[in-house]
Amino acid sequence: MAKHKFILSGGGTGGHIYPAIAIANELQSRFPDAEILFVGAKDKMEMQKVPQAGYKIQGLWIAGLQRKLTLQNAMFPFKVLSSLWESRKIIKRFKPDVVIGTGGFASGPLLKMANSMNIPTVIQEQNSYPGITNKLLSKKANSICVAYDNLERFFPADKMILTGNPVRQDLLDIQEKRKEAIEYFNLDPSKKTLLILGGSLGARRINQLIEKELPNLLSLKVQVIWQCGKFYLEDYKNYNRHNVQVIAFIERMDLVYAAADMIVSRAGASSVSELCIVGKPVIFIPSPNVAEDHQTKNAEAIVNKKGAILLKESQLDDFSLVFESLIKDQGKQDQLSENIKLLAKPKATEEIVDAIVKLI
Repeated sequence: MAKHKFILSGGGTGGHIYPAIAIANELQSRFPDAEILFVGAKDKMEMQKVPQAGYKIQGLWIAGLQRKLTLQNAMFPFKVLSSLWESRKIIKRFKPDVVIGTGGFASGPLLKMANSMNIPTVIQEQNSYPGITNKLLSKKANSICVAYDNLERFFPADKMILTGNPVRQDLLDIQEKRKEAIEYFNLDPSKKTLLILGGSLGARRINQLIEKELPNLLSLKVQVIWQCGKFYLEDYKNYNRHNVQVIAFIERMDLVYAAADMIVSRAGASSVSELCIVGKPVIFIPSPNVAEDHQTKNAEAIVNKKGAILLKESQLDDFSLVFESLIKDQGKQDQLSENIKLLAKPKATEEIVDAIVKLI
C-alpha cells in the first residue's frame, strides 16, 4: 500500500500552529509511516515551533497587509505571486493526498494552488467569525471543519462539519494533576490561584492591568501565575515575589491549568477551546486589534451560554469590582465552571482527522 502524504499549513500565531500540530500528531498515530510536511511563512514562529514538534517545514515569502501604507504593502503582490509559484513546486514535488489549512498567511497561497491542481483540501476554521482568506478558499475546499454553530452565512453549509478546535490531549486529564501542579509551581494549596494568560506573545493591556491590580489581588489572598509574554518579561519580571510568578512562556500548560482556580485570558480561538475543556471560571479580555474583532465574538459565544465573564478593554476600570465579586462567590465560580464544560469538544482532533481520511 502506498504511503500516505499530508501537507499542513498554519501559522503566524500559536492559535494557528498548535491546531495544525495536533492534527499532524493524530494523523501520525493513525498512519505511522505517513509523510507529513508543514508549509509556513518565513520569519514567523511556526519556523521554530514545528521543528520542535518533530516535523519538517518549508517557508513561503508571504506576510499580511499592513493597515497603513508601507513598503511591505507595496511588496505584497510580489509575495503572493512568489508564494503561489513556490506552493505549486512544493505540491508537485511532495504529491500530497490531502492539503490541510488551519489559517495564517501561508495557508492561503498553498490551498489556492492545491485547489487549482485538484488536490483535496480541508480548512480548519477556529473562529466564530472567519477571516477573509478562509471565506475565499471555502468555495473550492472539500471539507470545512468549524468550531462554532451558525457559520452558514460564511461557508457552504453542505461542506461544514462541526468538530470544535483541536486541543492538546494532555488537557483531558488535568483533574488528576492538581497535586503535581501545586508542587511544580511551588504554590500554597490553601490559597486560590489566579492564572493570567495574554497569548504566546503577551498582551500589553492585560499586563498593564495586572500591574495596577496586583496589590488588590494580593489583599484578597490570591496567588498569581502571570504569563506576560516574551516581549514583556523585562518590564515585569521585578514583580516576581512571594505569591507572584511572572513567566514569559509556560511550557507545561496542562499543569498550569490544573493549578489554576480562576483564569484571566485573551479570547483567541485555541485558548477558548482549551478553556472549555479545562472548565475553570474565566474572565475573557479579548484583543480588539485582530481582524473582524473575532476574539470578542469568540468570547461572546461562551458568555451567551453563561460560561464566562467578558470584559472589553474599554471596561477594564471595572476589573477589580468584577474580580472581587467572583472570588467571593463560590456558587458563581461553580456555575461558570459547569456551563463552560458543556461547550467542550474533546474529540475535535479525531473528528477533523476522520474528515481528512475520507478524502484519501
